[in-house]
Amino acid sequence: MPLPLDNQICFTLYATSMAINRAYKPMLDEMGITYPQYLVLNALAETDGMSVGSIAHRLALESSTITPLVKRMELAGLVTRQRSQTDERQVQVDLTSAGRALLVQCNCLNETLIERSGMTLPQLDALNRQIQALRDTLVGNPE
Repeated sequence: MPLPLDNQICFTLYATSMAINRAYKPMLDEMGITYPQYLVLNALAETDGMSVGSIAHRLALESSTITPLVKRMELAGLVTRQRSQTDERQVQVDLTSAGRALLVQCNCLNETLIERSGMTLPQLDALNRQIQALRDTLVGNPE
């Protein structure tokens, strides 16, 4: 007999992720972006000028998933895309000033999560580190 769903960490993480996405959705809708686009913006905030493949790797997604997201973001004026000077198979993605401004606006997502969670920032940080350690162990990258 399997464990009840509430006793399975996979379900707890899944349901928590869905709850966070539901909390973020109205704010993301107001900003005119999707959650995956929000993740792309954040990846580019870490390292601007990433290739589509590097963004995909950072977000644990396929390049074929990132390409249409980035194209829509370019049409919205949030990023620019250009072929790499050194390897024309690669497409480099850079934030525009509008993309950077939207990132500042995205701070409300973190503030909302902290407020709704009832946890302090140090508590959320500790929980995040535990979940990251679990993820890294499961994918074989313990740090």
